[in-house]
Amino acid sequence: MTSIDRQLVVAATALRLNGVRKAFDTALALDDVTIDIPAGEFTVLLGPSGCGKSTLLRLIAGLDKPTAGQILLGGKDITRKPPAERDLSMVFQSYALFPHLSVAENIIFGLKVRRVEKADRTKRLNRVAEMMGLDGLLERRPNQLSGGQQQRVALARAVISERPVCLMDEPLSNLDAKLRAEMRAEIRDLQQRLGLTMVYVTHDQVEAMTMADHIVVMNQGRVEQVATPRALYAAPATTFCARFIGTPPMNLIAADDLPGFAHMPKGSLVGVRPEDMVTDANGVEARVESVEYLGADQLIAARIGDARIIVRQPARTGAPDATVRLSWPAEATHLFGADGRRPN
Repeated sequence: MTSIDRQLVVAATALRLNGVRKAFDTALALDDVTIDIPAGEFTVLLGPSGCGKSTLLRLIAGLDKPTAGQILLGGKDITRKPPAERDLSMVFQSYALFPHLSVAENIIFGLKVRRVEKADRTKRLNRVAEMMGLDGLLERRPNQLSGGQQQRVALARAVISERPVCLMDEPLSNLDAKLRAEMRAEIRDLQQRLGLTMVYVTHDQVEAMTMADHIVVMNQGRVEQVATPRALYAAPATTFCARFIGTPPMNLIAADDLPGFAHMPKGSLVGVRPEDMVTDANGVEARVESVEYLGADQLIAARIGDARIIVRQPARTGAPDATVRLSWPAEATHLFGADGRRPN
């Protein structure tokens, strides 16, 4: 394959959503969503429950139809095409494995439906089973597998289709914390090795930050920000993004309660990450409410004016007094207008 051919193949897997809207009888699920999903990269749709991220994934998959707008794959309009005519695969939250079929039969089920020849099915099954570490499990039934193994079967079924675009709807939510961490690494590695265009839905910011090339933050059916994990953390575009990304989340303090910021318009907010705040005899006074000991670190809950803030500091600094004075570097200051947006 020449470099030009390769560029054409990559371009053919880029997704674009243009003015997508989805209205139900009693609610507006998506409102004017316009985003580009780069080919060959890992894009995460992130937001709280009910923000519209799963609805958006279903529209891309063709399981639902938008009320308005376009969905383009490789520049071609697929808005009204049925799922079978879209060059993509999907992994569901429930794994959706057939309990009466073996692991092997579950993996190749889609190939049989598409009438792929048996020799080709066997060749692809062997390759994918080895890749996913399922070689010795092909004759088992789903109820004989652990949660992590079932997830691998669901992934293998998506991979064996050899579709260049893979959609995932909260695939790790049924796993325990240890397995989730392991599967995050496996899915990311798989996506990079195969060069898949991955669209991944989650409400878990840790999954988003550790796996994504780009994160689409959603709130109440609208896109708040699209950025790399580092850019999203360093420069959140809205107070929603500032509070949703980061553990603990960013502190937001009324500008009126801070010396040096009283000139800002009424309702403006100053944002500071908990780890950027330090005790300083010349800093702003804060009333301590509680201290949470975490071993290496401690979280100090305090108030500046009406704002409840969290300060993250090494536990070796000891317990604070009833009041502390805090400061932070100028470059760690984030400003937001009364509309909740970062000024341009």
